Amino acid sequence: MAQSATSSQPALPRSSTRGHQARHLLALPADVVVDEVEVLALSRFPSTRWEVVPRELPGADVPVGRMAGPGEPGVLRLSRHSTLTGPYQPAGQGFDAGLPGGTAVVFDVVCPRERWDDAPPQDGGDRDGLARAFPAGLPNREEERVVTWLVAVARRLGGSVRVDVGGMWDESASPTAPVGTGVVLTPDPGAAVDLSVFSAVWLDPQACHRVVQAVHPRARLATEGADYQGPPQGIAERPLYPGEQMDPDVRRALHAAADEFDIAALRAPQVLDGFGVVVDLDHDGWVTVEVAGEEVLPPLLRELPWAQGGCVAYHVRWDPPDIVEAQREHPHHAHLVARKRAAELVSRVAAAIWEAAGGEIADEADFLVDPEDL
Repeated sequence: MAQSATSSQPALPRSSTRGHQARHLLALPADVVVDEVEVLALSRFPSTRWEVVPRELPGADVPVGRMAGPGEPGVLRLSRHSTLTGPYQPAGQGFDAGLPGGTAVVFDVVCPRERWDDAPPQDGGDRDGLARAFPAGLPNREEERVVTWLVAVARRLGGSVRVDVGGMWDESASPTAPVGTGVVLTPDPGAAVDLSVFSAVWLDPQACHRVVQAVHPRARLATEGADYQGPPQGIAERPLYPGEQMDPDVRRALHAAADEFDIAALRAPQVLDGFGVVVDLDHDGWVTVEVAGEEVLPPLLRELPWAQGGCVAYHVRWDPPDIVEAQREHPHHAHLVARKRAAELVSRVAAAIWEAAGGEIADEADFLVDPEDL
């Protein structure tokens, strides 16, 4: 059985990077076990593997790596160029790591240092605080993938990320070497509202509507439309734009051909490959269920027999009344209240769809969610 962090773990080293690399710290509470981090890594980086297995995982199956020796941390390779090393104690080897109170275990993450040349805008749209943490240029390519994953993990596990700490404690570094900002990001777990149910079962619109309506009586199918009335009267006699010189007979022939195409399409059998169910929450916005076939699945689902070649996705999303406010790192209280009520409904709707269709539930970071936790 996996064990949580203990005082027998080594302290953080002063340096773990080279000049072309970036260093970030993932700080987690005491109730997190090491294999939770491994599963979340596999949820984003399919080639994840232990190169050195930490002593907290004595029963791990390690076809390639080796078990860590006494006082040695584990090394989890996320990709060709990125690694996660730990667990460590929250204390550094002769320095203060500057981690939030309540931190019990730390992972040292090294990846390529890749940044955009331009500074990010500082006028909103920064829900996770990345513009604040990287004021000279946001992470790009591999570093962007790693940093966004670290923020998602911290949100899921109730932890924090101290980003861009490369060079902060390295006594051997050149005085001109770049030093990171070391900003601590503690993502709000409540900001992740949306859920998705992936299933081999297609609920037809009426069945899905009944499932959602049982959770909220104001749910309605979003498939209603207006009867087609044809093109406006006399459209075939009007020029496309002022000065257009098309021959009138040619214009009428083109419009007639377009009318025939439209009529044939309307008479053909209707093939429904997607639909939606909407719940109007008044001042709290809307909760929508978007149903369609999905071929790009979360990594942990791709090898399941029923998901081979794709499956049916039920995306349960909250559309807040104020999109700008939803993307602020510290939104107003009214938004938080609306978000909490909407999140409760999203969870109940996702659970009801899972009860009806089965499959797996994932959050907006593609991390799988146990239905019992909803």
